[in-house]
Amino acid sequence: MHHLKLASVVVGLSVASSGFAATEVAWWHAMGGANGEKVNEIAKAFNDSQDAYSVKPVYKGNYTETMTSAIAAFRAKQQPAIVQVFEVGTASMMAAKGAIYPVHQLMRESGQSFDESTYLSAVTGYYTDGDGKMLSMPFNSSTPVLYYNKDLFAKAGIKHAPKTWQDVEAVSKQLQASGVSCGFTTAWQSWVQLENLSARHNVPFATLDNGFGGLKTELAFNGPLQVAHVTKMGEWQQNGIFSYSGRTNDGAAKFYSQECGMFTESSAGYAGIKRNATFDFGVAELPYWQGQVKQPSNTIIGGASLWVLQGHSEEEYKGVASFLSYLSRASVQADWHQFSGYLPITKAAYDLSKGQGFYAANPGTETGVVQMTTGTPTGNTKGLRLGNFVQIRGVIDEALESVWSGKVDAQTALNTAVERGNAQLRRFEKAND
Repeated sequence: MHHLKLASVVVGLSVASSGFAATEVAWWHAMGGANGEKVNEIAKAFNDSQDAYSVKPVYKGNYTETMTSAIAAFRAKQQPAIVQVFEVGTASMMAAKGAIYPVHQLMRESGQSFDESTYLSAVTGYYTDGDGKMLSMPFNSSTPVLYYNKDLFAKAGIKHAPKTWQDVEAVSKQLQASGVSCGFTTAWQSWVQLENLSARHNVPFATLDNGFGGLKTELAFNGPLQVAHVTKMGEWQQNGIFSYSGRTNDGAAKFYSQECGMFTESSAGYAGIKRNATFDFGVAELPYWQGQVKQPSNTIIGGASLWVLQGHSEEEYKGVASFLSYLSRASVQADWHQFSGYLPITKAAYDLSKGQGFYAANPGTETGVVQMTTGTPTGNTKGLRLGNFVQIRGVIDEALESVWSGKVDAQTALNTAVERGNAQLRRFEKAND
C-alpha cells in the first residue's frame, strides 16, 4: 500500500513540475464515439512525448456545430488555436481574412521542417491555395467506395464485384431474382452521386475549376452526364434496383439488414460496417459509366482538416506547429488510418501500413487509397471550393428527392438546383468581395 501512495505522489510531482512550463494549445474537434477517444489518445501521446506544450482536445459536437462555435468564439476573441472544419467549409474559412493562419506559413515561421511533397496530392489538393500551398492540415479524409454483401452475391451466383454502373444494374437484377429486395442504397447522395460522379468522369461540377478559380464560379452539375445518371437512378428507385435511404448515412441499416446487397458510402464507413455486418463483405471502387470514360479519374475527398486560427501567442503557435509535425509522422498517421478507416495523408503512412501487412490482413481497406491516387488530379477532380456549400447541398438533396419520388424529371430538377445554388454562390460572393 505504502509503495502505491509514494508512486502516486511522485507521478503527481512530475506532472506538476512539467505542468507549469507547458504552453496550452486548444484543439476543437467534431469526432464523437470511438474516433473521439482516439483523438484524446493522439493528443495525450503528443503531450507525453515532450514537456513544452500541452494539446487540449475539446469535442464541440458535429461538423456544423464545431464550425459555428469557432466562428462565435472568434468574434468573442476566445477562439481555439486549432479547429477541425469539414471540407464543405473550406471556402468559408478561406474567405475569413485575418481569421486563419495558413499552415504553410505557420510551419515556415515556426521553423518546423515542412515538405509539402510528402503528402498525397489528391488529399492535400482540396486544401491548397492557387499556388499549391497548404492552407490547412488534412486530418480525416475519406472518399466514397462501394460495399457489397459477398454472401448474397454468392447465393445469387455473382462472381465479381461491379466495376461500372451497367454492372451495378445487372448485378442488382441478379440479386433481386435470388430474393433480395433491393440492389443498392447510398449514403450522402450529393457527395457520392453528383460531386464524385462528376469527378470520376472528369466532368465539371462547377465552373472555374469547381470554384478553385475564384468566387465567380457557377454550378454546372446539370450537364448530360449528371442528368443521365440521375434519370437512371430515378428509374432504379421505381423498380427497387436503388432504394433511397435519406440524406446522411442511414442507408447503412438497409445494408446491415441485408435488404440491399450493395451500399455506396464513405471509405471511413469501413469500421462501422466491420462492426455491424453479420456477413462477409467486400469493398470495390466507386462505379463509373462505361462508354463515358476510357479510364475513370480519381474521386474527391470528404472529411475534414485542421485550421489554425489567428490571435494566439508565438509560443502557442510553436506548439501548434510542433503538434502538426507530430500528427504527420508516418507512425501516427498509419495508426489513425488503420483505426478509423480514413485515408493516410502521406505516402510514408501508406507505405508503412502496406509494409505492416495491414491491407493484406484487412481486404478492402486499400480500395479508397488506390482510387484516390488514380492519375493526376485535374481541375475537375482536385476538389470543390464553393461558398455556402452546406446550403447548396440542401438544395441538391431536395432536387434529388423530387426525382426519386417521381414528381420531376432529372433535367428539370437539376436545372432548378443549379439556379437556386447559384443564388447562394452570388450571395457568398457579395459578402466576401
